[in-house]
Parts: sequence; C-alpha cells; structure tokens
Amino acid sequence: MDQRVIDIILDSFSKILLPGLTMTIPLTVISFCLAMVIATAVAMVQFANVRILKQICRFYIWVIRGTPLLVQLYVMFFGLPSVGVVLDPFPCAVIVFAINEGAYCAETMRSALESVPAGQIEAGYCVGLSYWQIMRRIVLPQALRTAFPPLSNSLIAMTKDTSLAANITVLEMFMATQRIVARTYEPLVLYIEVGLIYLLFCTVLTKLQSIGEKRLNRYQRQG
Repeated sequence: MDQRVIDIILDSFSKILLPGLTMTIPLTVISFCLAMVIATAVAMVQFANVRILKQICRFYIWVIRGTPLLVQLYVMFFGLPSVGVVLDPFPCAVIVFAINEGAYCAETMRSALESVPAGQIEAGYCVGLSYWQIMRRIVLPQALRTAFPPLSNSLIAMTKDTSLAANITVLEMFMATQRIVARTYEPLVLYIEVGLIYLLFCTVLTKLQSIGEKRLNRYQRQG
C-alpha cells in the first residue's frame, strides 16, 4: 500500500460516509417505518382471520418473498414508465423497500401475535373490552416485545440491502464508492472501505438492539 492509496482512502472516507448519513440512513429509516405499518396491518388481518382479506395478504407475501428485491426495484423504476408511471429514484426505492420488507416483517408479526395466549384475549372480552381495545392494550404490546429481536435483525439486513438502490441511480454509499472507483481505479481498498462503513452502521444498530432488548426485558419483569 503506497502513499497514493492511503491518500485515496483518507480522501474518500468523507465522500462515502456523507451519502451514508444523508441517503442510506434516511432510506433505511423511512422504508422500515413504512414496512412496519404494512407488516402490522397485514399481520392483524391474518390474525383476525378475515377470509378474503387474508387470502389477499397471503398472495402479497407469496409474491414479494418469492421474487428478488433487485427485480422488484427494476420493475418499479424501469418497468412502470412504460405504462406512464414515472417515479424519482429515492421515492421509488422507499416504496420498493417498504413493500418488500413489509412482507417479511408481516410474518414475524403474525407469529408474534399468535404467541399471545388465547386466554388473555378471552379475559379481555370478559372485562368488557372491544376487539380493538384488546389488540391495542393486550395483544400488540406483548407481540411487539416478542417480535423485537427478529424485527431488529430485519432492520440491520435492510441497511445493507439499501446498496441495491445504486442500481436505480440512488446516490447512496455504494454508488458513491462506485464513482470513486471509476475515477481512481482502486476497487479493492475502496470496496473494503465501504464495507467497513456498512459494518460500522450495523454495529451501532446491533448495540441499539441490545439496549432495546434489555429495556423491554426490564419492563416485562416490572409488569
């Protein structure tokens, strides 16, 4: 490693990190929040066992989990313009990531909802609570505690998957790195560098997951 390579690494660090903070993180946070809204709604429909809506939800999960994320990005960004629907890269990436992650998180939420003992639901009816009150006050709080670890893992995975947004011209960390590589012809060190920055982001999320789990366990013991 000569001085030129060291200078490239030092110079490129901020140029890679800045898109990570201004594009990768916002893309991850916004997409995951929308995914959680989708996942919760889909899981509750399945939990309520509304026949027609349940079949629609199962079809949605089947299609999204059975097709690659990259294909979904290409269909949305490059395919929809042929039928008159044109989306900017960032909103397109948000929509696709939210829909994709929502399907996976919906199954996590569904299993968490089904893990709540049926006796607690019956007890809620006995004290005069409505179905929605039971869901909001009894079932969902317990289900979210159960689902927290796998949902945190999904968030970490999504942080890494945002690199695929470079394929539809979203200027996030990976695309910024590709541009620097095209200019400097140093792919090895630069791709290792961006990998280490992704590792840094995921390490922070892992630490936050650990803190969150400890607090949830403490609240559960107090409860």
